[in-house]
Amino acid sequence: MSDAELTVTVTGPVATVVIRNPARRNAMTAAMWRQLPVLLDGLEADPAVRALVLTGADGTFCAGADLGDLDELLEAGDGSIAVAAEERLARFGKPTVAAIQGACVGGGCQLAVACDLRLAAEDARFGVPPARLGLVYPAPTTHRLARLVGPSAAKHLLFTGELVDAARALRIGLVDELLPADGLAARVDALTATVAERSRLTVAAAKEIIDGRADDERVAWWHGQVRASGEAREGVAAANERRPPRFGWTPPASR
Repeated sequence: MSDAELTVTVTGPVATVVIRNPARRNAMTAAMWRQLPVLLDGLEADPAVRALVLTGADGTFCAGADLGDLDELLEAGDGSIAVAAEERLARFGKPTVAAIQGACVGGGCQLAVACDLRLAAEDARFGVPPARLGLVYPAPTTHRLARLVGPSAAKHLLFTGELVDAARALRIGLVDELLPADGLAARVDALTATVAERSRLTVAAAKEIIDGRADDERVAWWHGQVRASGEAREGVAAANERRPPRFGWTPPASR
């Protein structure tokens, strides 16, 4: 039986998915790439889950794709199971946070960039190594990386395949916050708790719009949801009364 797996725990409104493959520094196997979208489908459908954290076991985020499955990953190109898992993570309907320690390389960086936010420990190291392996980084992944860090920084990462430290990752926008290793978990807990308290409507709409997945009709639909739900009236009343808001909007069935 393989020790390579993705495990899920749900604590209050936050689900945590842990990448675990101790023999290969948490590299993602083909089975794990296939497993991720299935897990995400279940968590997205769970109304109790308000946010998702993706992290790695034992002080390492993910050292990439397990190259024992290289032929299978190469055969499909941009239609690979790795790209499918990345795209499903990027489309996850609730806020996602990558909590990163140690190596975040290749497929690991691919998953981290697909999350909404990235918090890293000071010992984290990042790399995008296709040029060292003779591979072409998938086009959706390359575009997502370039949107995040800018064309020049993306080219540097891709052209050189060099590892960059957490401080540089913060400077180029690859991570959002940098923490001492012993403070990362507490900060992730605090951030996700804050997000979970906010209006689901606001957060879901913001995610769609920022990610470029909401056309004019969809934006109008979101504004209609605000009017119909009473969410804004409750938020303003709570602010005036100096009390926590009691937001009640829940996502309708997927369009």
